[in-house]
Amino acid sequence: MDLEAAIEKRLLQLNELDELRLHSYENAKLYKQKMKRWNDKHIKPRHFEPGPQRWPGLFEVVRVTPYGAIELRALNGEIKILVNGHRVKNYWGGIINRNKNKVVLANE
Repeated sequence: MDLEAAIEKRLLQLNELDELRLHSYENAKLYKQKMKRWNDKHIKPRHFEPGPQRWPGLFEVVRVTPYGAIELRALNGEIKILVNGHRVKNYWGGIINRNKNKVVLANE
């Protein structure tokens, strides 16, 4: 009799644990959906067309795939890479000075 009660109690504990696990999965799923909606709302749309565009490495857009991947080619034509379109930004500035300048601060 005592053994059967212990077995029954253990089965109830296992069922409770399983319900908690399923509840945790459900909450995690809802949280991921909520975060995905928030992140997707903050993505800025960028449109690229094939042709010369300026980046610090001087790349040219070769083609844009329907799913947002962009194929870039270096202007010297040696390198071709396929990148995520969300990671690419237009470069609108002039020549970038990559040399570091030394600034001397005088004591007053």
